[in-house]
Amino acid sequence: MLIGAHVRDDDPIAAARERDAEVVQFFLADPQGWKAPKPHPHTEGITASDVEVFIHSPYLVNVASLNNRIRIPSRKLVAQHAKAAAEVGARGLIVHGGHVRKGEDPAAGIENWRKLFERASFDVPILIENTAGGDNAMARDLDMLARLWEQVGDFEPGFCLDTCHAFAAGWELDDVVDKVKAITGRIDLVHLNNSRDEFGSSRDRHANVVGGDGTIDSQVLADVAAAAGAPVIVETPADGQADDIAYLRKTITT
Repeated sequence: MLIGAHVRDDDPIAAARERDAEVVQFFLADPQGWKAPKPHPHTEGITASDVEVFIHSPYLVNVASLNNRIRIPSRKLVAQHAKAAAEVGARGLIVHGGHVRKGEDPAAGIENWRKLFERASFDVPILIENTAGGDNAMARDLDMLARLWEQVGDFEPGFCLDTCHAFAAGWELDDVVDKVKAITGRIDLVHLNNSRDEFGSSRDRHANVVGGDGTIDSQVLADVAAAAGAPVIVETPADGQADDIAYLRKTITT
C-alpha cells in the first residue's frame, strides 16, 4: 500500500522525501482560480521519480452545476487538468462531486456528470470525490452517490474516499468501505483525514491522523485505509504529515 500526502506544488518530489512519502498529490494551478495549468517546472524529475502522483482539480470545478457560467468552464478545466496531469505521469485527477443550487433538481446535476463523460475522453482517470456538506450535493449522501453512479458507472470513473468528508456527512466509518464499494465497485484513492468537528457536522476541517485535534480515533482511520486497499493520501496540516505517514505505515502493516 502506498502512503503519502498532499504537498506543496513547487517541488513535490522534495516534499515527498521530507515526509518519507511514496505517493503525493498536488495542484497544477491555483486551486481557487480558473486559469489553465502551465507545464510544471519539475516535470522531468517528477516523471523520473519512483514517487506516484495524483493531481487535484481546482476547488471551483463544479461539473454538476446548472449555471452555464460555472459548468462550461468546469468541463474545460477538467480536460485541461487531465491533460496536464498526464504530462507529469499522474495516476488520476481528483474532482469533487459538486452540487446544484437550492430548488434545482439534483437529477439534472447527475445528468451533467454523465454529459462530461459522453462529450470528452480524458488523458488520465477521473476520480470523483465525496463531499462533506450541501443538501443538493452529488456525492454527499450514499443514496445520491448511488444515483450518480447509475448514470456514470458505465464510463468507469474512479472513486476517491475522503474520511473527513464521510464523517462530516454522517457516514459510519466502520463499514464505509463496504458501503462505497457496493455502489461504485471500487476505491481508487483514500484521502485519509481526521476531522476537527463532530460526526455529522457537514463541516470540512481536516486534522492530523495522530497528535492533533481530530475527533476520529486514529485506529479507525487506519482500519479504513487497510480495508480500502488503495493508495493513501493525508491532506492534513503539513507539520504533522510525516508523523501521520509513519503511524499509518506501522499500523497498517502490523
